[in-house]
This record gives sequence, structure tokens and C-alpha cells, in this order.
Amino acid sequence: MLNLNQLRVFWEMAKSLNFSIAAEKLCVTQPAISKQVKSFEEFCDFKLFIKQRRKIFLTDEGKKLFVYASQIFEMERQLEEVIIGLKNLKHGALRIGTTKAYAQRFIPPLLTVFQKEFPNVIIDLDEGSSLEMTRSLFDFKNSLVIAAKIEHHQGIQFVPIMEEEVLLIAGPDNPLLKKGAINFSDLKGVPIVMKEIGSGTRKLVEEHFVKHNIKPNIFAQTSNMDFIKQMVKMNKAVSFVVRCAVDKDLLDGKLFAVSLKDKRLFLEIYFAYMKDFELPYIAKKFLEFVVSLNCGAQLPSGLQSVLNKLPQSTIPLK
Repeated sequence: MLNLNQLRVFWEMAKSLNFSIAAEKLCVTQPAISKQVKSFEEFCDFKLFIKQRRKIFLTDEGKKLFVYASQIFEMERQLEEVIIGLKNLKHGALRIGTTKAYAQRFIPPLLTVFQKEFPNVIIDLDEGSSLEMTRSLFDFKNSLVIAAKIEHHQGIQFVPIMEEEVLLIAGPDNPLLKKGAINFSDLKGVPIVMKEIGSGTRKLVEEHFVKHNIKPNIFAQTSNMDFIKQMVKMNKAVSFVVRCAVDKDLLDGKLFAVSLKDKRLFLEIYFAYMKDFELPYIAKKFLEFVVSLNCGAQLPSGLQSVLNKLPQSTIPLK
């Protein structure tokens, strides 16, 4: 097997063709250089250097090996630069998964602030239901996920970061708006556009239908928020969605929130990552960054107050 230490001695010697300089570069004695060169020549079974009139020259075989050795140690230098760059977040990618709603409204301001501090990090963003994103951790498609907890997985660490209000939305001419605040039981028979299976919002809403012993009248089910809003605006159905997905529509008067007498609904959002595997360096830095955030209005309402209460020890970074 090739001895890389001997190859390095040969390479340094071939660059300078001087035992003293090579010994100084490698912080060893001249006899040590001579010994390593001799051992490497024995391994190769041919001469690498010749000495004539007190000068040292590379043999033809030595010249050929020098080309390859130079490529190897140039790659080593580049690898060292990459390692340093990764540690300083000058290279690499943050593989993060989240739901479509949060990919549009929660993640952009968060990552914008992160990339201002670490501009060379590539963001590899994956979208899907909370269930899909959580399961994506098992095949290491994503290092980190921001989503609701749909299933309990012993191998996944869930760290709560915020609560998002879930609203019942209706179009401007929906009869439910005339009732003011309604009971959950008033939704019996009302057409509803449901979020897709695997959605945290859907799981929360279905739990309340079960609690009130009502079977929902599902008009459609989808992950497409534009489709949901369009159906609601046309008064075809009502829907339950996270507030951040419809804030602008509510402000513009295109959609309306129907008040529930029973209680307001809140969906807990988590960071999720594999429990028994060390997080990639960039993912660790992103978690540390989020815990120390102080971005005020740039983030969704409710996030900053939750982060301020979140102790550093809540995220056990290895």
C-alpha cells in the first residue's frame, strides 16, 4: 500500500531537490529525509533521484511520479480550504424541509437574515406536508425540518419553536359571517376544503371534529393554498388554514375569519431532526442562529416572543 508520508517526503524533496530545504519544510532531520526517500524507492522498485557533480536530479520515473504527487497534494490543500470554509460557513448547503405555507411566508424572512450573515451558504429547500417532511429525515434528504408533529417518532427530536393560530376562513358572502361567533357544531354539513392528508392543520381540525362528534363535509382536499383561497372566495366552501397564509387576504377584505365560540385553535410548530445522528455543521449553526434571533417585525407574529423564551439548552447541539 502506498505510504502517503513517504510520498510527501518525495514530493517536498522533488520540489527543492535539496535535502536541507525538504527537512526544514517537514520539520525533520536530513537523515530522516534520506531514509524515507530510500524506503519509497524500494517500494517503487526504481530510482527516483540521481546525484551528479554534487547536484540532485529527478529520474524520468521520478518526474512522472512528481506530476501525480503534485495533483494529490493540491487536492489536499483544496480539501483543507473546504474544511475551513465549512467550519466558517463559507461553503456548503443547508438542507431544510418545511410545509408549502411556511416555505412561502415563514422561511424567506428567516433565511434572508441568515444569509446576510452567511452569504455563501446554499439553501436547499424542500416542501411537502408536515408528515412528508418529518419522514424525509429518515433517508437524510433533509437535515432539519420546520413543521407540525403528526406522528411520534422515537428517533426524531422535536423542539417547539412557536404556535401558529389556525383560522376558519370564509368568503365575503358566506352565511356563517352573519352569525357572528359560531359553535363548532354549526359546521355540520358545511362544505369544507381540507388541507392534504399529512398536514398538521388537517390533523388539528380533524381532532376537533371528532371531539364534537361531527363528520366533516369535505368538498375538496389539497395542499394548494391558492386553490383553497379561490374556493373560499367563491363561497364554494370554508376552510381552516394557518393565519400566516391569509394575513394579506384578511387585510384586503378578500377573505374573512369566522370566530369560534368554543376556543381559538393553535398549531404548535417544531424544529425536527434525527436524535441519534450528529447534525451537519451548517444545520447546527442555523439552529443556534434561530435561538439567538432578534429580528422583530421581519418575522411572523408570535415567533420572536417564543424564541425569547426558548433556552439555549432546549436544543442539545452535539
